[in-house]
Amino acid sequence: MYNYTDLQETIVALSTPPGIGAIGLIRLSGAEAIAICDAVFYGRKNKKLADQKSHTLHFGQIKEGEKILDEVVIGLYKGPNSYTKEDIVEVSCHGSPYILQAVLQLLIKKGARLAKPGEFTMRAFLNGRMDLSQAEAVADLIAAESESAHQTAMNQMRGGYSQQIAELRQELLDFASLIELELDFSEEDVEFARRDELIKLVQKIQHLLQDLIQSFQLGNVIKNGVTTVIAGRPNAGKSTLLNALLNEERAIVSEIAGTTRDVIEVNLNIQGILFRLIDTAGIRDARDKIEAMGVEKTFEKIAQSSLLVYVFGLDETSFEEAAKDVERLRKGTLPILILANKTDIKTELDFERLLQENFPNDTALAISAKEQGRIQEVKNAL
Repeated sequence: MYNYTDLQETIVALSTPPGIGAIGLIRLSGAEAIAICDAVFYGRKNKKLADQKSHTLHFGQIKEGEKILDEVVIGLYKGPNSYTKEDIVEVSCHGSPYILQAVLQLLIKKGARLAKPGEFTMRAFLNGRMDLSQAEAVADLIAAESESAHQTAMNQMRGGYSQQIAELRQELLDFASLIELELDFSEEDVEFARRDELIKLVQKIQHLLQDLIQSFQLGNVIKNGVTTVIAGRPNAGKSTLLNALLNEERAIVSEIAGTTRDVIEVNLNIQGILFRLIDTAGIRDARDKIEAMGVEKTFEKIAQSSLLVYVFGLDETSFEEAAKDVERLRKGTLPILILANKTDIKTELDFERLLQENFPNDTALAISAKEQGRIQEVKNAL
């Protein structure tokens, strides 16, 4: 919990990840940020940071008494033209954990308080630098693992829907004032607000709200990745497919059916979109308790997935049997990619015709995961 006193204090925190690096950055924000740094910073010709212009850099030393802790570059950003709209000082030190900790402790000793998680962005929000959705987008931007997640966070941080909603809110307020005006002059035969324009505005708002509701699932997928379950019968080549997609030996591959007992989760970035691939235990009547637990977990993962990749081996499963499996696994509108694997074994089949006959409404491909045949097409189909 924060109180008024907390928000009046000058805060400090390490802004770069902990550990050894070339550079480490310590940031202060608050009314005393410049004064605190002036107490320990010694630049050329003994210049004072308080006398310098905003958005300037200054080279010098950080000292504790006569002891030099480090040679640093100070970035000076005076409010309200800063991230938090308060005075901000950024101290770029050498990235030694010892140096960073020593400088941080010195700044705390001089009057700063260690910032709480997210407090810099919270102050930016409270001071009107950004709205709540933009503040949330900062965390999404930092955590972005793909190009699509980065672009979504950037759009939201720049305003995104906030500006549209603000404009619609203003239009509603304008109409409300006109309607109130009519009520005040209800005895007069005067119409201040046109009913057809009000209906159009309400419809416009309904469409925007519908877009927001529909975009939630897409935004969640972009932010957290597409949860993609690879499922099928034992020995269908699921783990071989996973290794082929990753181009590395990530999962154990064996001719012995039921090798995969637990789920294996890995991330794969395809054209800027993050896919969370989940290799699961083969679906069959389990032969022991551990395998039964693995099969149960497979169904749990399918229920939680955004995309299902069903794999069946052409050497052991017919197209008709695979079609029955797919219908058993199908959950509502869950998209399914069907892969007929091991074309290197069953070369005499007319794969395209059989796939079209048995899976007319799904995306289906005939592949050889072992030979990496058509793996790029699989990635394109995801």
